[in-house]
Amino acid sequence: MNPLLRAAAILIDPPVEWARIEHDSGDPAYLLSRYVAVLALVPAVFGFVGACVVGVTASGAGPVRTPLIDGLFGAAFAYVAAFATVLVLGFVINLLAPLFGGRVNFESAFKLAVYSYTPAWLAGIFLLLPGLRFLTLTGLYGAYLFLVGLPQLTKLPAPKSPIFAALIAVIACAVAYLTAIAQRVLFGTAGL
Repeated sequence: MNPLLRAAAILIDPPVEWARIEHDSGDPAYLLSRYVAVLALVPAVFGFVGACVVGVTASGAGPVRTPLIDGLFGAAFAYVAAFATVLVLGFVINLLAPLFGGRVNFESAFKLAVYSYTPAWLAGIFLLLPGLRFLTLTGLYGAYLFLVGLPQLTKLPAPKSPIFAALIAVIACAVAYLTAIAQRVLFGTAGL
């Protein structure tokens, strides 16, 4: 699997790509090493460059940059947190799906979490320039991807899909927010 081609396909034509993904392997080690490892580099690298090289302009103080060591640790933290986030979301989806009439299948739940997170990782490119950080909100397109893939991968009844998707979107945003706060507190670098 080419992660860049898969990312483009899931963004451009989600229904067709979810049908392909349904038949692919959902082995967590495979997805983590072949897909997450590549795409999670985007926010880590661009966040590092944005914080340590570009910096932000503080009124009256000029450009303020994160120290290099703090930036490296912050980038490493963000990278590892991406892996942890999709694992947690996969477990949550698998745990909650039966409550909404879906099936229990961790591999499908994990695929749903991983591929739905694609826009959030790609939106990490906007961490490069402080004036563009607000564009990371384009990563919320992942909620739509999740909604489209949900009935197919979890066999959730269509009427319950929007409620379940909204619940998981809130949980994903909470996890991302807590991760960003932890990154800022621990390393002084801006998370998502």
